[in-house]
Amino acid sequence: MGKGMVYLVGSGPGDPDLLTVKALRLIQSADVIFYDRLVSDEILALIPTGVSRFMVGKASGHHCVPQHEINQLLINAADKNRTIVRLKGGDPYIFGRGSEEALELNKQGIKFEVIPGITAASGCSSYAGIPLTHRGMSRSVQFITGHFREDEPLEIDWEKLVNPQNTLVFYMGLSSLDFICQSLMKAGLAADTAAAAVQNGTTMQQNSLISDVSHLTASVKQSGMQAPVMIIIGEVVTLADDLNWFISNADEFQSENTIYESVPA
Repeated sequence: MGKGMVYLVGSGPGDPDLLTVKALRLIQSADVIFYDRLVSDEILALIPTGVSRFMVGKASGHHCVPQHEINQLLINAADKNRTIVRLKGGDPYIFGRGSEEALELNKQGIKFEVIPGITAASGCSSYAGIPLTHRGMSRSVQFITGHFREDEPLEIDWEKLVNPQNTLVFYMGLSSLDFICQSLMKAGLAADTAAAAVQNGTTMQQNSLISDVSHLTASVKQSGMQAPVMIIIGEVVTLADDLNWFISNADEFQSENTIYESVPA
């Protein structure tokens, strides 16, 4: 028997309506699905009855299945000439370790294909009413990890990030939030720069907190936010009040789902 095909599929940030047509087709035609912790229940519900599924997700400080074991699971499944979907939250190639898995599959001579997904930065910011770029406010955007492998120190060239016309988006930054904010201010970022934390973005459990860099950590701690949380920093955050279409359009949401504190004038 020949080897199977592995599809590295991005499931987006949570809202099943944001799946690509190809992602949905593969989810519904796979023989085996290995999925991450952040793949939403609504998306998992789209998997047909009888399809083998395995949760191999990771949480901060705890790996359900080590990466090398995930790699081996994909290789073993492919050896049985099946269609395998490796379902990842967001996009496989943006802080999703998809490239690590693809390199291992390539090394073993296993065919693979990457299906991009809407990354959390784009999805969460859009559903929170925050454009990542805006003429006259932001000319660039940077995606930055807020958590290094094996809890290594977060060594980043903070001065290169400080630009008033730059939007910063931190993935997995909740546990390092105070360090991130303090490091940016020490590097020269104005303390009153607008900042947001978006929890469970694009889902009906979404919560947004709008503040500024100097107050964001305390506000998030007081709110009791838990991961997954996306951190967005930059002047574009000040547009959230006017552009927050998701909260405005959802009857199930109340005004407290977006909290405004210490927003710069």
